[in-house]
Amino acid sequence: MTSHPEHAVKSAELAELRRSLDVGVVRIDGHLALLTQRGDQTEHEIAELGERVRALEHGTWPLPSIAALTGVAALALAIWQATGR
Repeated sequence: MTSHPEHAVKSAELAELRRSLDVGVVRIDGHLALLTQRGDQTEHEIAELGERVRALEHGTWPLPSIAALTGVAALALAIWQATGR
């Protein structure tokens, strides 16, 4: 019995296609792992930025309240001066 040369060529081509497919799957797995790592890192950075924003908002002065108090104090001073006391 002799094997057909076409059968050997087809087997070699199939082996090459399978190797190419395996290499492609490994590359895709690597890319997915990298994207997952970047996504996790981005989520961590967003959480840190949220904490920083909350800390900044908590530490701000209540400017509208200070402006209202300054206005009331100026009005009281103007009335006090107008009455001549």
